[in-house]
Amino acid sequence: MNFSKSRYTLFLTCPKRCWLSVHMPEKEVISPAVQTVLETGNEVGGLARGLFGEYYLAEVIEDGKQDLPAMIEQTKELMAQNTPIICEAAFSYEGLYCAVDILRREGTGWAIYEVKSTNSVKPINLHDIAYQKYVLNKCGVNVTGVNLVHLNKDYVRHDNIDIHKLFAVEPYGDKIQQYSDEMDGNLRQAEEYLSLKEEPAPIFSGKCTECPFREYCHRDMPQLSVLNLREFSKKYDCVNAGIVTLEQLKQSGVQLKAIPAIQLECSLSGKTHIDKKAIALFLKELTYPLYFLDFETEQHAIPKYDGSSPYQQIPCQYSLHYIEEEGGELKHKEFLGDSVNDPRRALAERLIEDIPSNACVIAYSARFERDCIKDLAELFPDLRERLLDIRGRIKDIAVPFEKCYYYAPAMLGRYSIKYVLPAVFQGDPELNYHNLEGVHNGSEAMNIYPEIAKMPPAEAAKARENLLKYCKLDTFAMVRLWQELVRVCK
Repeated sequence: MNFSKSRYTLFLTCPKRCWLSVHMPEKEVISPAVQTVLETGNEVGGLARGLFGEYYLAEVIEDGKQDLPAMIEQTKELMAQNTPIICEAAFSYEGLYCAVDILRREGTGWAIYEVKSTNSVKPINLHDIAYQKYVLNKCGVNVTGVNLVHLNKDYVRHDNIDIHKLFAVEPYGDKIQQYSDEMDGNLRQAEEYLSLKEEPAPIFSGKCTECPFREYCHRDMPQLSVLNLREFSKKYDCVNAGIVTLEQLKQSGVQLKAIPAIQLECSLSGKTHIDKKAIALFLKELTYPLYFLDFETEQHAIPKYDGSSPYQQIPCQYSLHYIEEEGGELKHKEFLGDSVNDPRRALAERLIEDIPSNACVIAYSARFERDCIKDLAELFPDLRERLLDIRGRIKDIAVPFEKCYYYAPAMLGRYSIKYVLPAVFQGDPELNYHNLEGVHNGSEAMNIYPEIAKMPPAEAAKARENLLKYCKLDTFAMVRLWQELVRVCK
């Protein structure tokens, strides 16, 4: 086999995905979000190399790719010289290959340090380090320790980055024995599975969401299928058993809870479900003046600003549509940072100025806005009272759609505003995110914002304009959805 630690963990995660990566790699679609994750991993891994002082990098790059044989030979030479710290130390045993992020000399042996760009350890990470220990042991290396290095979620930056506080190092030498015991059996299964000449059937699971082969594996899945149903825990079991369409599910007699039952009946009938009583009760909670709020954020694995932590959501922009009285004019305010300086203080002060103390604040999936404001209140004690007052008056306009008080078949089982809006206002170009330029979703906004500082003036101005238009559409969409809820109750 030509097997690596990433391929091993991929096989354990989804055998079909692993098979496709070997036999049909051209079907893989790397999304911008996944590419960002890969780039973040490289950035974090590069910084972690300095955790134990000076190091020697065994990586050899030829024509843009790692030269594995050269890396393996270089690693042998460095170990023979008792080099204290070797990064990207490479090993191979009977087709099993791995490169250790950090290999550290310890007495008569060597300790493995695997670096992850996450805030915590995941179960699959333990299989990762068990594989590395297995390969090194087979190569005759005395492994004295096995450790996982990840970002410390509690770290708060002050002045320069302190990598010894930024990273948490957790020893797992005594905790991976069961994973090591499973290694031979897992490797045999992987070899048998990957040697299959005919393409295996898809394995549908919750792990499909972020898979780069999702589009390929789901190519024959109808637009409306069992997978579209929310709050239905057996949907993957059903699909893997051949119950794919909603008609098949209804005929199967499987019992559904209220929300998936509503989704099923609406999708089969083509009719919209409207619970006027529940919607009316929700609308009673909304009182004038109405302020529709949406934040956009930037996020950095390695904290960019003082007072921030790994992967903390840093609000850098907001849009605010508002109506001061019944029948009043729809007005708008907005804020956008400069992409260079920490935007939080200026944003918090403007937010307090823009939202009066008697406003009913409306957000979509409001937990996000509440969390952002809570963080701002903790960061700025002098603004705390006003910020928490705003936070306490936030109402979530996603509730009627999340709880299926209002459900249209075109929502495809989702309640994200990106699905609800085109389902409720079909064909309205004013509410179509696809008609925007440059920024069409929150991930794009998050990625573009920090890049503006590096752009030429004209390009930066255009990017800022695109960000403002995107965020403005988010709050305008909330206004239109509120108006629709009011309309159906009359």
